[in-house]
Amino acid sequence: MDKKLMTIDLNSRILLEKAEKDGVETMYDRKIAMKSQCGFGLQGGCCRICGMGPCRITPKTPRGLCGADVHTIVGRNFARMCAGGTAAHSDHARDIAHTMALTSREGNYKIREEDKLIELAKDWGIETEGKDIYDIAHEAADIALMEFGKPYGISIFLKNAPTKRQEIWKELGIEPRAIDREIATVMHSTHIGCCADIDSLINLSLRTSMADGWQGSMIGTKFSDIMFGTPTPQQTEANLGVLEENQVNIILHGHEPSLSEMIVLATEDPELVALAKEMGAEGINISGMCCTGNEITMRHGIKIAGDFHQQELALVTGAVEAMIVDVQCVFPALSRVADCYHTKFITTSKKAKITGSIYMEFKEENAYQDALQIVREAVLNFKNRDESRVLIPELKSSATVGYSVDAIIKQLDRVVNTEIDKQGTIKPLVDVIKSGTIRGVVGVVGCNNARVTSNLAHTTIMKELIKNDILVVTTGCGASAAAKFGLMEKSAAKKYAGKGLATVCELVDIPPVLHMGSCVDCSRILDVASAIANFVDMDISDLPLAGVAPEWMSEKAVAIGTYIVASGIDTYLGVMPPVGGSSRAVEILCGELENQVGASFTVNENPEELAALIIADIEKKRVHFEKVYEEKLCEKADA
Repeated sequence: MDKKLMTIDLNSRILLEKAEKDGVETMYDRKIAMKSQCGFGLQGGCCRICGMGPCRITPKTPRGLCGADVHTIVGRNFARMCAGGTAAHSDHARDIAHTMALTSREGNYKIREEDKLIELAKDWGIETEGKDIYDIAHEAADIALMEFGKPYGISIFLKNAPTKRQEIWKELGIEPRAIDREIATVMHSTHIGCCADIDSLINLSLRTSMADGWQGSMIGTKFSDIMFGTPTPQQTEANLGVLEENQVNIILHGHEPSLSEMIVLATEDPELVALAKEMGAEGINISGMCCTGNEITMRHGIKIAGDFHQQELALVTGAVEAMIVDVQCVFPALSRVADCYHTKFITTSKKAKITGSIYMEFKEENAYQDALQIVREAVLNFKNRDESRVLIPELKSSATVGYSVDAIIKQLDRVVNTEIDKQGTIKPLVDVIKSGTIRGVVGVVGCNNARVTSNLAHTTIMKELIKNDILVVTTGCGASAAAKFGLMEKSAAKKYAGKGLATVCELVDIPPVLHMGSCVDCSRILDVASAIANFVDMDISDLPLAGVAPEWMSEKAVAIGTYIVASGIDTYLGVMPPVGGSSRAVEILCGELENQVGASFTVNENPEELAALIIADIEKKRVHFEKVYEEKLCEKADA
């Protein structure tokens, strides 16, 4: 297989050729060397949760040593993936909540959005009158931290969902309780000798994933906005062409803004800027990768170096002084690639130590000083750059990023007739959906996966959707792909979008693909869906909405897809999850959930076909939406 055919990104192709010349192994080499992958693992039919196994299910051996059939084994594996994804997102949120508890006027972390904190505090029943804003912040942090281990009750955010949706969750028993309890319950239930019923295992998966989307991720997103600022539209650029030949290049990679916000601040320190010039550089150039790239671009306009599949290739440029990482989606192979160049690969979290890296622990209690020390290491490394090994590809695209829910509503205010309607509502979006000018809204989310051609499914599906007047909102590496390929330029509406969507984009002054943040910010998509549903007094499942993860690969994506379905939004996958070994699991996930939660999964690994399925289903949803909407109008008229 030609490595260049494994990605449609031209910068990546150039650097793959350079890596080969430099004798550097990348993910693409490992993919080719692996040849065929384990068929049992791909089907989810391999069990290794006890020491008697691993047990593989075949027609001749239809049960494991304990007697578990393939449905039980697939169900256990799926539930554990949901628990793993929920743990990752929610532990991110836990750290953000601990950071909130450290905020102070004189400290490293401050409250930037006081109004948003007060609004949240009132929603949580915190007394705000006459209290210092930091006392309110600390009380909110305590309540958020209790969401992880409270002994009684359900998620504090569920009340924000449409009433009908809350009733469905209650009836099905999938209202998440304490986050840690849901994760522990899955791990206990999937231990040998516990749950051996596929229906129950899927139900547990739904509840645990809900603890991600409607609990952990929401805490992470809302607290990040309060401390670091609610994202607003920012101009940026994306792809590896954002690296600068004459500057100290620092790439931030990972997920948690507690680190990245401090590193960004440290790169502006006058002494470090002066040191960079002393080392022979013109300045310090910082860029982001993966979800940290999304975090810092949507708040500061900092450029996006690339996505999950480009992390090794960034180092292959030979122009990166330091790759600074925290947690999640970081290749252990980066240490080996860094050794081939002058790059310092710096890990900062006890949760993500990597053999061969330079470990410089980042502690929130000493955040700015730690950040200064880390950036200083990068600056001092500029003198070690070997110019003969530098190759920075030229391609990069401009993008407008940073569409939080608040930012979307502010853009919608541009078309509000204040003689008739109030500003600050979702009504203009509802109006264009109702009229059919926009046919629906689809969230394109998720990672990159080496099992498919990198970026091909993301870009193909986004282009097909916007061509058919479907507004796209996106997070994570899907957002990075859109930015790299020009789909977040405002001019992309005229170039790629249908007439209806293009008209809306021009009037509201937005691109046809809206950047909503990192993968934890899929909770923003839930907020938009709930806002629309509550405005028209419907359930989320009544709306012409869909979610799609064209190139997903992580456990976090499994949890996201599962809580999106549980929220009533049909979800489409471009990579088959490891459940195919159980016909019963497929029946439930791709069919029966529709009767339970009003949505289900659809899998098709051909991006053109998957896009066509989404568009056809959005049109079916429109028929239902219009019928329910008319019924609601008649009810109001009769009243």
